[in-house]
Amino acid sequence: MKDTRFSSALHLLVLVSEAETPMSSEQMAKSMGTNASYVRRLSGSLRKAGIVQGRKGSAGLRLVPEASKLTLLDVYLAACETDHVKLFEVHRNPSDQCIVGRHIAPVLGNMFKDLEEEAARDLQSRTLADCIAALRAHAIQTNDLEGLMS
Repeated sequence: MKDTRFSSALHLLVLVSEAETPMSSEQMAKSMGTNASYVRRLSGSLRKAGIVQGRKGSAGLRLVPEASKLTLLDVYLAACETDHVKLFEVHRNPSDQCIVGRHIAPVLGNMFKDLEEEAARDLQSRTLADCIAALRAHAIQTNDLEGLMS
């Protein structure tokens, strides 16, 4: 099963950051192709990490840090409720009767750790503002400007 919390969190944060008026969880869910309870759970993880806050006296969320200061690593860690990037798992119970089975877990474990550390460094170097700029550029490139946030 693939985990979509990170991409969903980025979708939610772009909506929060760029919407002209605050959006309800139902409106965000419609844009994200999910249900409002999932949006509320995901919002809770982002709220707990200090990335979003509820708006006083109205519905919707507001972004706490500036989009240019919010790294994709921050979003990943908050959305996935973890303290490190975890992309891969080594399969369980390899046979110790086989030379591959005896050595595969530590070999893959080290390789995966290196790849995850590289991914974390890359995520740290990108921001929500980069994501927003790429979204705008893609909308312009595909001439799909209807409703594009200015």
